[in-house]
Amino acid sequence: METSFSSNPVAVITGAGSGIGRATAQVFLQQGYRVVLVGRRESLLREVQAGAPNPERALVVPADVTQEADAVRIFATAVAVWGRVDVLFNNAGRSAPAVPLEDLPLSDWQAVVDVNLTGMFLCLREAFRVMKCQSPPGGRIINNGSIAATTPRPRSVAYTATKHGVTGLTKAASLDGRVHNIAVGQIDIGNAATDMTRPMTDGILQASGQRLAEPVMDVSVAAHAVLAMAALPLSANVLFQTVMATHMPFVGRG
Repeated sequence: METSFSSNPVAVITGAGSGIGRATAQVFLQQGYRVVLVGRRESLLREVQAGAPNPERALVVPADVTQEADAVRIFATAVAVWGRVDVLFNNAGRSAPAVPLEDLPLSDWQAVVDVNLTGMFLCLREAFRVMKCQSPPGGRIINNGSIAATTPRPRSVAYTATKHGVTGLTKAASLDGRVHNIAVGQIDIGNAATDMTRPMTDGILQASGQRLAEPVMDVSVAAHAVLAMAALPLSANVLFQTVMATHMPFVGRG
């Protein structure tokens, strides 16, 4: 099959120290990508680097994606070390405590917006700036949405609103990226087994008011789905993909 990039493509993965980002970084490294590992906790990024088949292909860049200077530095470092950026997995995200909407503090709302929207925008913008000017031009950006980008859970107003916003970012960036050969898509993941989803196996609030345990899937499934999107030739794009635990209560939720 036609490939998008050289035999040594460069991927930037945010939130690479844990959860879906960590699993995706591990899969990309196993597949021969050179990976820029981005996250706030350097120690976790170093663990991913140390476990790579070829640690020299993993570049640790501690950063806070909500800070404009950090976002600029991430991509400047990637270019300085490896000359280009072929893929951005725009993955860093957070949620807020599951409290009644009227009890959600503004500070918790703002913290979610800062990471899930502002941080994603800043990395998207910097990726555009690099990808449109490199030779050959172009690249692929995969935004980590969520099934919450389609259907909310109870008591998730900040997370749900921002993930709906990610869908808007994806559509707008996909349109703006066409002229630069930048393919932008979104993956919406449901119930991948991570620290964030651990409470689901014990019981999580449903729209009916019940608390029910929900099935989860291995996080490596989500990581391989991201890899499959990244591996497409730039002449093709998965605009939206949903990958989820088969038996989770998503279709028909509410």
